[in-house]
Amino acid sequence: METLHDTMRHLRYLRQSLSQDNEPIGFFLSAGCPLSVSMPEGEWPLIPDVANLTRHINERLAGDERFKCLITELTKAEKNTENIEDILSFVRSLILVSKGGEVRGLKEQELNDLETKICLEITKKINVLLPSSETPYHRLGNWIRSIDRKQAIEIFTTNYDLLVEQSLEDNGIPYFDGFVGARRSFFDLRAVEDDLIPSHWTRLWKIHGSINWCQEMKDGQRSVYRASDVKENDSHLIYPSHLKYEESRKMPYLALIDQLNRFIRKKSSFLVMCGYSFNDGHLNDTIVNALKANPTGMVLGLQFGKYSKENNDAEAYQEAYKLAKKQHNLNIWTFDKAIIGTSVGAWVMPRDTEYDDPELKNFVAYEKNSEDSHPSAPLIKMGDFSIFTDFLKRIIGDTGNSRDVK
Repeated sequence: METLHDTMRHLRYLRQSLSQDNEPIGFFLSAGCPLSVSMPEGEWPLIPDVANLTRHINERLAGDERFKCLITELTKAEKNTENIEDILSFVRSLILVSKGGEVRGLKEQELNDLETKICLEITKKINVLLPSSETPYHRLGNWIRSIDRKQAIEIFTTNYDLLVEQSLEDNGIPYFDGFVGARRSFFDLRAVEDDLIPSHWTRLWKIHGSINWCQEMKDGQRSVYRASDVKENDSHLIYPSHLKYEESRKMPYLALIDQLNRFIRKKSSFLVMCGYSFNDGHLNDTIVNALKANPTGMVLGLQFGKYSKENNDAEAYQEAYKLAKKQHNLNIWTFDKAIIGTSVGAWVMPRDTEYDDPELKNFVAYEKNSEDSHPSAPLIKMGDFSIFTDFLKRIIGDTGNSRDVK
């Protein structure tokens, strides 16, 4: 018998989980979130996804002979030349073994120069501002600000941009990102690990670094700091997770990964993941291992689009599905199906109207199954970060400008 998931029941569960003020609630924002920001015609997206960001950087550096050599070596090593994080990881892995010599036809200084150029192009492309104060990021900030909480909201992000920072500051929300100080803010490991932070401050953990994180040599040692603004000539500390770094890069990354692990292990923790494709094995291991250790914790992955790819029957998020089918407290919602409690099933509208909820019905869309007279299939589009933050807006009662899901 086919499993079916009741749309109203699970939307009520989501609303109830997000309405708690004394339980740990967190959000994990990844590369898909900036795509939800509305832009003037011809200017979308605000920040491209990984594939298009990579394409842009490859085009920008196409005339650099050293970059051409790097791409050739990437291909030989059977690495992905269409993923900028793979390219950056490859460069840095070569740097580690190039000391005093040459590797794959590139010298240490040439590799360092390539790393700098790649990071500079990333920074130029994603150093942007939210176009208005009515974006999905601002709606998230407004929800955070709506009530005093006994447990601080924690935001984890793999994005390098400063969009979360802008939305929190526009909303007047105090936050802590691991750095303290005014001129060259330094990473305070003790404050992070011992939670020596005011309880009303939101926590912002940038797991893959940030375009305003830099490193410098001081007394023969590298130190990491957060700049007050983004400068093109700085050594930007942005990185993917699957590379082993020298000590100067390890400290912030490992501390922030540990924060994700600690959060999920908290009693009754609830983490909502938006815009994440589950293609990062290290992050996936951290999440699943923490969930195994804490049966009271819950992670909800909200995926954009349908369960299967539109052009064929292949699963759209294979790694996410594989993990959720084995881990009962990792649930995955796509537009047309969900994996809940390890069971895959389509969304269905209940026939019983006893618990009819007009507010929640606004977040159920419909799509005809075919051209015949079959009833429409319900869709839950929470995987669209814009729609999810509209849901948050409804929770705090500001319905005046909220839109219905189509």
